[in-house]
Amino acid sequence: MSYKCSEYKIVGKKTLAENIYSFTVRCPEVAELARCGQFVHILAPGFTLRRPISICGIDREEGTIRFVFVIKGHGTEAIARLNEGDMIDMIAPLGNGFSVQSAPADKRVIVVGGGIGVPPMLETAKNCSKVTAVLGFRSYGNIILADEFRTVCDSVQICTDDGSVGEKGIVTAPLTRELDKGDVGAVFACGPLRMLGAVAELTHRYGVFCEVSLEERMGCGVGACVGCVARIRRGGEEKLLRVCKDGPVFNAEEVLF
Repeated sequence: MSYKCSEYKIVGKKTLAENIYSFTVRCPEVAELARCGQFVHILAPGFTLRRPISICGIDREEGTIRFVFVIKGHGTEAIARLNEGDMIDMIAPLGNGFSVQSAPADKRVIVVGGGIGVPPMLETAKNCSKVTAVLGFRSYGNIILADEFRTVCDSVQICTDDGSVGEKGIVTAPLTRELDKGDVGAVFACGPLRMLGAVAELTHRYGVFCEVSLEERMGCGVGACVGCVARIRRGGEEKLLRVCKDGPVFNAEEVLF
């Protein structure tokens, strides 16, 4: 898999919610290579280890990519202090993306996102037809990108843990209803591990192809340090595979949650 390592100019910065930021970066060679579900590995100013952040948008005509992240610690806080016009050090695009090309064109696709796992599902939805989005958030104040999903999806269903917006509860209830309707060719999901396990169980029960994007702490981001492993059953054997290099997207049937 080809990737680039360089400094690129930030050409857009927005605050989407408390401690959640959207950056747009001009990097034509990265935009040309990138696919939905891949990620960038960013060197935060003043830190040694990079921070992995999923790609939220790809604009090949403009030569830009977009990523959305939440401040989780000092590293992401340092990234958030960068502004439009600053340079950002990235290795990108990394990892394996969603197999959107294998989704049957005559059937519906469901994209499922939970929390900060929502952003990568936006570009995924853009690459599919007949798309339904099921998005889960903690509360009203955490909702991001909902209007943008509405522009590219046939239907967008929002859940909040506290019921402040949309359906109260987690994504499994609306996902079950959508699967009950039938005519679903694929489900693509990203979010907390517990949510992904529930999505995998549901899609297995309905016999629907599903891929999930896993999160793990990463060191190098290119598969050399073997610091980010997931338990995967493949070829009848249990294996420890690298989330950065072998993933982050895996067939849900293979993941041992």
